[in-house]
Amino acid sequence: MPLDRRSFLGRSAATGAGVALTGAAAVPAAAAPDRGHGRPKPSKAKRYAFTVLGTTDLHGHVFNWDYFKDAEYSDAAGNAMGLARIATLVDEVREEKGRANTLLIDAGDTIQGTPLTYYYAKVDPITAEGGPVHPMAKAMNAIGYDAVALGNHEFNYGIETLRRFESQCDFPLLGANAVDARTLKPAFPPYFFKTLKAKGLPPVKVAVLGLTNPGIAIWDKAYVQGRLKFPGLEEQAAKWVPKLRSMGADVVVVSAHSGASGTSSYGDQLPYVENSAALVAQQVPGIDAILVGHAHQEIAELKVVNERTGRTVVLSEPLMWGERLTLFDFELVFDKGRWQVESVKASLRDARTAADDPRITRLLRKQHEAVVEYVNQVVGSATETLTTVDARYKDAPIIDLINKVQEDVVREALAGTEYADLPVLSQASPFSRTSEIPAGEVTIRDLSSLYVYDNTLVAKVMTGAQVRAYLEYSAEYYVQTPAGAAVDADKLTNAGNRPDYNYDYVSGVRYDIDVAQPAGSRIKNLTYGGAALDDAQRFVFAVNNYRANGGGAFPHVASATEVWSESTEIRTRIAEWVTARGTLDPADFASVDWRLTRDGVPVF
Repeated sequence: MPLDRRSFLGRSAATGAGVALTGAAAVPAAAAPDRGHGRPKPSKAKRYAFTVLGTTDLHGHVFNWDYFKDAEYSDAAGNAMGLARIATLVDEVREEKGRANTLLIDAGDTIQGTPLTYYYAKVDPITAEGGPVHPMAKAMNAIGYDAVALGNHEFNYGIETLRRFESQCDFPLLGANAVDARTLKPAFPPYFFKTLKAKGLPPVKVAVLGLTNPGIAIWDKAYVQGRLKFPGLEEQAAKWVPKLRSMGADVVVVSAHSGASGTSSYGDQLPYVENSAALVAQQVPGIDAILVGHAHQEIAELKVVNERTGRTVVLSEPLMWGERLTLFDFELVFDKGRWQVESVKASLRDARTAADDPRITRLLRKQHEAVVEYVNQVVGSATETLTTVDARYKDAPIIDLINKVQEDVVREALAGTEYADLPVLSQASPFSRTSEIPAGEVTIRDLSSLYVYDNTLVAKVMTGAQVRAYLEYSAEYYVQTPAGAAVDADKLTNAGNRPDYNYDYVSGVRYDIDVAQPAGSRIKNLTYGGAALDDAQRFVFAVNNYRANGGGAFPHVASATEVWSESTEIRTRIAEWVTARGTLDPADFASVDWRLTRDGVPVF
């Protein structure tokens, strides 16, 4: 699901401060002991310096363009994004360092996340006979990437699309812990070697190990079950790093699509940690640096001490979407017949300081324009403006639209089956805080901004008691706020750093969420059909595939009986629903199913 399927722990380290970790020994960059990276420098020793450049979580962002707003991208921090700007930054670094002294890698989540990537997966698919070259492959080939790790979102469109993308790339897609389900052998290249040569110096062998996220087994179960398995990062790094050293690697860099917080968003469904990059650094000897991905955080430099060797491993995460570029600057010394890493320093460069590379603009202009034309197609008209501005804490009609569409699709799909007479409930999340469907003409991009993920629809059977537990878990999203205390809407949500996409509305029942009560006892006045909910009653529950597979660790839903699913995106179903009616009128879908209260008194 969500571009942000993860929970975070820690704080930004953009200025070199440490990030708080769970289960890993981290030290602030400014105070970390060298523990081996910082030997006395022999005066006549042979030396060599090189730089590894890194991006992550590009999510289909080539240009500094917001397809949902049909305008230049902007955010509250004034960031800029896109591979076209990264290309300029990369050229600058190569000019400074010498291209022969650089590598360029990425930590995954490349081919999903924007209408651009959706278009070339579904509308004009790269898998079609004679189909186009994926714009991300075009851009990354032109920039000259050396290797890219697989992200979890690489699997969102199925393995066929991923394999076609792989065939179009001039660089390997790495995934040491993406293994064949039958043979347990790597299904993708585990590593990449590059030999750097400087005049008069022995060659330097740099190994890049790629690791992806074990959560793929949950989030894209429909595509990978029985075909691929995803063991934990720590165990696979422990297997491969010694092999790389035995193969002559002077330097080992890991490109890991896994955050640094040591946390997971999928509960106990897998025996692996989702955000384990720092744990890899702490537990596996022989790694010099880790390019971190997945968590969408900005970490300029984080130093983690390996518990077995006492050596320092340097981590860096360059935010996402091409907003930052990581630089790992290595200094090596040739000692006792081999190269030794003397020091590693990490830093970030900012896309705001760069202009678009005209090569990338020329290369992808036509594909970009095709997508702009597609998303601006008019599919209907709205009688009033619908927005997600307050959808986190008020039952908003715009989220009711998602639930109404899901209910209708599932009812139609189950007609004539043994489940046709069961009442249908539906869940949906307030993914965006800025989505808006304006009054008047409604376009595909308006509807796409409402549902930004490529989720598909699943129908499960759950009992009233399970629905109640589901709602209680969802209500943990709110910060406990006593009756009489001032209410600040901006501080009322995201308790425990729970992201908005892990808060669910449930339609078809009515309930209050009493935020004065502790988590676990907040759901009050839960009714169905005007009567108290019967814990034994069975319902069909319409859920997105992320939630159905266990994303967000909501109770009961992953293990519930599945009675139907499809491969059409929910976003597409919404567009079809609006197109069929022509008019988007809240009277056709809006209902007040829930409200926030404190000791029984409405908050709003």
